[in-house]
Amino acid sequence: MRKLLLLLLFTPLLSFSQNHNADIIIYGGTSSGIAAAIESSRLGNEVILIEPTNRVGGLTTGGLGQTDIGNKQVIGGIALEFYQNIKKYYENPDNWVWQEKFEYKDMGQTKSSISEDAMWTFEPSAALFVLNQMIDDEKIKVFYNERLDRKEGVKKVDNKIKHIVMESGIRFSGSVFIDASYEGDLLASSGVSYTVGRESNSKYGETLNGNQPNTLGKTLKNRISKNSAHHNFIFGIDPYVVSGDPNSGLLPYISEGGAGTEGEGDKKIQAYCFRMTLTDHPENRIPFKKPDNYNELNYELLFRNYESAKGNIEDMYSYGDPLVPWINSPMPNRKTDTNNQKGFSTDFIGQNWNYPEASYEEREKIVDLHRQYQQGLMWTLAYHPRIPKKVRDKVSIWGTCKDEYTREDGWQNQLYIREARRMISDYVMTQKNCERIEIINDPIGMAAYGMDSHNVKRYVNDLGFVENEGNVEAYVEKPFPISYRSIIPKKNECENLVVPVCLSASHIAFGSIRMEPVFMVLGQSSAIIASLAIEKKISVQDLNYNKLKSILIDKGQILE
Repeated sequence: MRKLLLLLLFTPLLSFSQNHNADIIIYGGTSSGIAAAIESSRLGNEVILIEPTNRVGGLTTGGLGQTDIGNKQVIGGIALEFYQNIKKYYENPDNWVWQEKFEYKDMGQTKSSISEDAMWTFEPSAALFVLNQMIDDEKIKVFYNERLDRKEGVKKVDNKIKHIVMESGIRFSGSVFIDASYEGDLLASSGVSYTVGRESNSKYGETLNGNQPNTLGKTLKNRISKNSAHHNFIFGIDPYVVSGDPNSGLLPYISEGGAGTEGEGDKKIQAYCFRMTLTDHPENRIPFKKPDNYNELNYELLFRNYESAKGNIEDMYSYGDPLVPWINSPMPNRKTDTNNQKGFSTDFIGQNWNYPEASYEEREKIVDLHRQYQQGLMWTLAYHPRIPKKVRDKVSIWGTCKDEYTREDGWQNQLYIREARRMISDYVMTQKNCERIEIINDPIGMAAYGMDSHNVKRYVNDLGFVENEGNVEAYVEKPFPISYRSIIPKKNECENLVVPVCLSASHIAFGSIRMEPVFMVLGQSSAIIASLAIEKKISVQDLNYNKLKSILIDKGQILE
């Protein structure tokens, strides 16, 4: 009887603890999700922020400290506030541990001038500190390590999400939901239309979408296509395990099928990588380690690319470092934000195509494979005898950091998800918007970065040599506005969901929009949309845009 009474007493308590209610429920603790949570709180809403991992901030706290913006003047509101807080953080001498402040040279594309009140380059740990401080200043309930039940975790009633359920069984009920994840899991599980991959150029009247086969030339420097000249191999690299012998099979990571048709759509996505946080400080450096499952054959294309240069390594042309296949941007405290560069680099080309739709377990395997590949790459560049000595000497002074991430090897858990699902709403942002051929009349923020796609696949060209395909680097002349309609679903699909990250955009337009500062801007605008919908008791599609615009401007958003 005593056990029965205890059970009866405990059951309601368990049920209560498994259910949480708020006005606004945000899934995804990315920088966009955090901006949305902060604005939701400031507007007087009860807000819950759900993060599937144990660390908020996404890429902003996961290695992407070299901010890609395009034009700093279009970053306002909470996004600008974050970068202003970064500057305040580094004004504290206690935060300069591994070097003096005067020793740091801000060399990035968005370097901060002395007169600016913001700072645009930062360590991941600095970003985490600042974002957590901004969260703590608000009334935000944060739940960590909670993943959406993607099969049965979304309950809709009358075309609105009533609640969402995590794999743990915890239920979150709200009036409006915001999917701020990189993957778009909530939008997909809610029955909202989306796409994965590259549209054909014909679909939206574009020229930079779809398959982008390279224009052949005997050297990278004389190739006609600007896009193919960057992040590609020296002309004439053999793709076979035994050079010249197709019967020996293709080397690892080369896709079957050849170049494909120019401008043709597919379900392939641009490559992922880890934006490595490296240091050359002896006391903080973890030397690159040879992975236990290291396979030298995985890096044969790298060896051949160097060996084909025959001592003239600069012939491996791409902007950035002439010797090493990386862009090693300096961060404070003798650290870096290290990114992909040249034909064989940190991008694990063609190995992420299944990631957007994969199960959580399958995604974890993909992330692990990316890390193993990149760990092996860095050890190879630093220590393998087939790598030129002047390259080894340069790379081996670097390593991962002891003081940035929780893993003992110094590697982060956040993979650079450059692109996953993209919603299809009543308005799709396209290349025409980026080029200001079409200008929308309902802006909620602006983007300014070039239309950028990393390589999508590695293949054998018609001459029997290896090539990379998919790199696009197209200039955006002026900042362009992003439509309110591009972050809300079609009304007949869901009336209380806002999507600031996996928004409605073509592959190539998303390549310009997909920058962390812009995601923060769109996150804040999403919270304002959600708050207005709750206040007026209407769907997120039915807002009076002029009313929305006035609040956006009042909150510091730059719309024109």
